[in-house]
Amino acid sequence: MSEPVFRHAGDIRPGGIVCVADHASNRVPEGMDLGIEPALLQDHIALDIGVEGVAERLARRHAIPAHIACVSRLVCDFNRAEDDPRVVPETSDGHLVAGNLGANVKRRLEAYHRPYHEGLAAFIAEARPKLILALHSFTPALRSCDKPRPWEVALLHNNDDRAARHAIRLFAAEGLTVGDNEPYSGRDLNATMDRHAEMAGIPYCAIEVRQDRIESEGGQARWAALIADVAGRVLLALEGG
Repeated sequence: MSEPVFRHAGDIRPGGIVCVADHASNRVPEGMDLGIEPALLQDHIALDIGVEGVAERLARRHAIPAHIACVSRLVCDFNRAEDDPRVVPETSDGHLVAGNLGANVKRRLEAYHRPYHEGLAAFIAEARPKLILALHSFTPALRSCDKPRPWEVALLHNNDDRAARHAIRLFAAEGLTVGDNEPYSGRDLNATMDRHAEMAGIPYCAIEVRQDRIESEGGQARWAALIADVAGRVLLALEGG
């Protein structure tokens, strides 16, 4: 039996909120050699640290079912379009991914990217959500840039900022330092939500949590509760016009 590209957590309740975690896993399929030091698979270049635990808690404790990636973004980045040259990255934060040099990108897309997004499309079709949460994490600073990132949480968005505007306000009201399209812009890095939310007219929050806030299980539990609360209030605001 082949290894899964994605998995689902929680029970789908049509008409509510769902969560998507594109970068939750650091798994490299058996037999694939990325040509990197094994320790780098625990690093942010391989996965969004802390996100899997938050997504699991959203699903199990807060009734927000999740579509969770089971493959590292170093194998195939699900939050990139198929024609993006970084969909199979050759470098990441200054590290060479030697095993991806000359990789058969078409085969990677067929084996990982397309099944992941087909599964997500089916998940969304069944759930008929009123709000989608795209969950990611970011580092306090990149190795390739010494400038620290002060934001504790950020909202990314492309053209549709309906939900993001409410979420920015609500996170700020909790006393958090909130970024608006920081530390990078959703106009440049929003492929999954562009495809499954914006094109379908579904409001979404692409939420980036600084990874030092969700590295521990306690942090993951706290942030899952906070995100669930903010998401519920965002949905109420959207429904209230």
